[in-house]
Amino acid sequence: MYNYRQVTDDLYWVGADEHRLALFENIHPLYHGVSYNAYVLLDEKTVLFDTADWAVGRQFIANVKAVLAGRPLDYLVINHVEPDHAASIEEILLRWPKVKIITTPKAVTLLNQFGFALDPSQIDEVKEGDSRCFGKHTIAFVYAPMVHWPETMVSFDTTNGVLFSADAFGSFRSLDGKLFADEVDFDREWIDDARRYYTNIVGKYGPQVVALLNKAATLVGLDNIKMLCPLHGPIWRKDLGYIIGKYTHWATYEPEEKGVMIVYASMYGNTEAAAEVLAAKLTARGVTNTRLYDV
Repeated sequence: MYNYRQVTDDLYWVGADEHRLALFENIHPLYHGVSYNAYVLLDEKTVLFDTADWAVGRQFIANVKAVLAGRPLDYLVINHVEPDHAASIEEILLRWPKVKIITTPKAVTLLNQFGFALDPSQIDEVKEGDSRCFGKHTIAFVYAPMVHWPETMVSFDTTNGVLFSADAFGSFRSLDGKLFADEVDFDREWIDDARRYYTNIVGKYGPQVVALLNKAATLVGLDNIKMLCPLHGPIWRKDLGYIIGKYTHWATYEPEEKGVMIVYASMYGNTEAAAEVLAAKLTARGVTNTRLYDV
């Protein structure tokens, strides 16, 4: 059974939701699931942008087959080779053995180390600023090292302004039928998951995020980006400034609001009492945005 959604007139989301996973990357708790996003472009040539985690591999393959509707898969663009996006590459190669792979030289190295044993004649290594034309659509490639793996790149459709942003602008939480950020109350229901995703997955690479944003502004122009298609979470087709602004803010390590977090551990309760006293004294001085955490 397939389950895909149309993004533009010839671009389709072919990802899937994961509801059963308790810990993302065996570390980060998932309270509302997560989505693994991938996209198929139907141009004169067909193009698949990334794959999906093997946990949702059957659904992902069914979606790709349904969108292709009997057409061959001509190209696979690999923006990021982390296993939650690269685990189904082998299945793609088995089903469409003539597919051409477009990715970075660093990604090719990692894929070979992961044991894919790729045929060199099947690989098209792209450099910073390279582009490829697939018919109506021309895709430009921008390196994004350490956002958050060394091989990462993003792909920009210069024809319609779609940015395939890899893990940037992503979010925890399953889509559950909704695909676009404007189909949910993002600021109320999603922002905590987006912030936690950034903090846990991308957080320490703030300078690299800023570098990518600056590079995108120079190479493609932020005003030319009309849609953000990340590898997790909803697609942004409206209010792009909202999520770009959040990422810019988070990347600078500046707090979104002023407050005090008191973290304590207490064997006999005395340190806990001291933390409570401190919180009370702060409140008496007008500092009411406080949180206490027993670690």
